[in-house]
Amino acid sequence: QVQLVESGGGLVQAGGSLRLSCAASNKRTFLNYAMGWFRQAPGTERDFVAAISGNGGRTYYSDSVKGRFTISRDNDKGTLDLQMNSLKPEDTAVYYCAARYSPGPGTYFYRNTDFGSWGQGTQVTVSS
Repeated sequence: QVQLVESGGGLVQAGGSLRLSCAASNKRTFLNYAMGWFRQAPGTERDFVAAISGNGGRTYYSDSVKGRFTISRDNDKGTLDLQMNSLKPEDTAVYYCAARYSPGPGTYFYRNTDFGSWGQGTQVTVSS
C-alpha cells in the first residue's frame, strides 16, 4: 500500500482560502491510484469531499463543496492537492487524503470503503 502525508491545514477566516497537499510514498506508481479527499468534524462520520481518477481526467465533488473546492494531482511529483476557496465555518474538520489502487486511468471512487490507504489528516479551522 502507498503511504500518504497531508500538509497545508491551518486557521483561516470565513471567505478565505487554503491549499492542502498530500504526498505519496511512491511517485512511480502514483498514477495507478485513484485519489480522494475526505473530512471529519468532531462527533461526525468521515465524509466525502472530492475525488480524482488516476490520470486526473475525471473529478467528482460533494454538493457541499462544488464550485468552491478544486482537486488536482501531479503524477510526476506524486502529489494530490485540494484548493479550497470561499471557506465557511462548516468546512472546519480534519481533512484526509485517501488512495485506492486502480490501474484504470479514468475511474474515481467516493465511498470511505473504496479506499485502502489513508493519511494521518490535517486540521482545517474556519473562523466566522
